[in-house]
Amino acid sequence: MRSGLIAVKLGMTRIYTEEGVQVPVTVLKVDNCQVVAQKTAEKDGYTALQLGVGVPKVKRLTKAERGHFAAAKVEPKRKLQEFRVSPDNTMPVGSEVTVDHFVPGQFVDVTGTSMGKGYAGGMKRWNFGGLRATHGVSISHRSIGSTGNRQDPGKEFKNKKMPGHLGVETVTTQNIVVVKTDKDRGLILVKGSVPGVKGGWVSVRDAVKRKLPEGAPRPGAFKAPAEAAAPVKE
Repeated sequence: MRSGLIAVKLGMTRIYTEEGVQVPVTVLKVDNCQVVAQKTAEKDGYTALQLGVGVPKVKRLTKAERGHFAAAKVEPKRKLQEFRVSPDNTMPVGSEVTVDHFVPGQFVDVTGTSMGKGYAGGMKRWNFGGLRATHGVSISHRSIGSTGNRQDPGKEFKNKKMPGHLGVETVTTQNIVVVKTDKDRGLILVKGSVPGVKGGWVSVRDAVKRKLPEGAPRPGAFKAPAEAAAPVKE
């Protein structure tokens, strides 16, 4: 099990293959995604890597957060996320994960926060069929209909699908193909759409339902931390 990485969704575009076939792709930007901490089975009970990206406002960091980054000798990060890894796929603290961590043709799982759509009705939120277009139905064609029961049990069950807030949920799209990577600009082009809005954070990791290709680097593609890097002041 390898680590994933954190990227920013830039938007969608299209590219053309050598045969002239149009492929819709989502462009993901990876910028200075560094390993901030390691979790070990001896100390923490599990093995994982904590990755960080982005540049935060220093005034918004707590004293504990500043000390956490200073101990790792990395610049403060705006977003942190852990990725479970196997013990033989760990990377040193301070190393920067690059986009060639994934190879073209590989399947990945992309997780992001879905776009918020506000208050939505049952037809939009749950794909209800609505009421009939005629035969006595007027005005309330898009209503969800009756939600109750008879005298027994005489109540409305919990978790009933009803109108309400739609979106702003963690969504994972599985088995997305990596079409192309650009190491110089830090771009990953994946086929199709991914959850989230433009400028939103997404995490990309190896597909759990697909076999890792032979060309994928292990434990991953990364730049080793500078040997003479000065510690970050609190």
